Amino acid sequence: MRYVLITGASGGIGAAIAEAFARAGYGLVLHYHKGEDRAAALAARLAGAYGIPALTLCADLSDTEAVNALFARAVEEYGFIDTLVNNAGIAAQKLFTDLTDEDWQAMIDVNLSGTFRTCRAALPEMIRQKRGTIINISSMWGQVGASCEVAYSAAKAGVIGLTKALAKEVAPSGITVNCIAPGAIRTPMLDCFTEEDLAALAEETPVGRIGTPEDVAAACVFLASEGAQFITGQVLGVNGGFVI
Repeated sequence: MRYVLITGASGGIGAAIAEAFARAGYGLVLHYHKGEDRAAALAARLAGAYGIPALTLCADLSDTEAVNALFARAVEEYGFIDTLVNNAGIAAQKLFTDLTDEDWQAMIDVNLSGTFRTCRAALPEMIRQKRGTIINISSMWGQVGASCEVAYSAAKAGVIGLTKALAKEVAPSGITVNCIAPGAIRTPMLDCFTEEDLAALAEETPVGRIGTPEDVAAACVFLASEGAQFITGQVLGVNGGFVI
């Protein structure tokens, strides 16, 4: 059996990614930070529905020791983690001139440095095994930038740079590293928008709708599949044509 570790699995996109991998027959390591009850309920549901093992683990991704302990526990339980999906992230809208040092650091710590820490923890065993898949979740705003989301855009752009550079470094070890850049996806992150705003956003998206967590999840499973093993260092835009 193959195993996948998904960070931020208690959230909307993370839960959809977990279900897609469970449907594909993977055993699950579901990371959470504050959503313990949601993660536990998700693990129980997916284990029962698909007959796969599902482990929940808590870690603060801004803490190196916590991240290392997360992977040590996952390896202790399953032996080898074939796929890492770096989905955990935070978002905030704020004028650039109102950003505090704390705002900036929190965004970098979770969205960029958290991805760095999990990749660093996962890679030694992948390199020893000469195989593995890393999928980092960025954003279309990491590609083109968003007004009032400078810190978020900068952190997600950093994820893209990390992905491209790391892909070159570990490709000789049989490891692929790719990035998914979602567009507007219907999750609680959009709850701050009115229905009128969401309708306008859907109209602005060439395919005529807002994305779903399942759209992102399907892309993750594809990039982890045997059919995607000649794909590395790429940014896959799951955005309905919003950014091309």
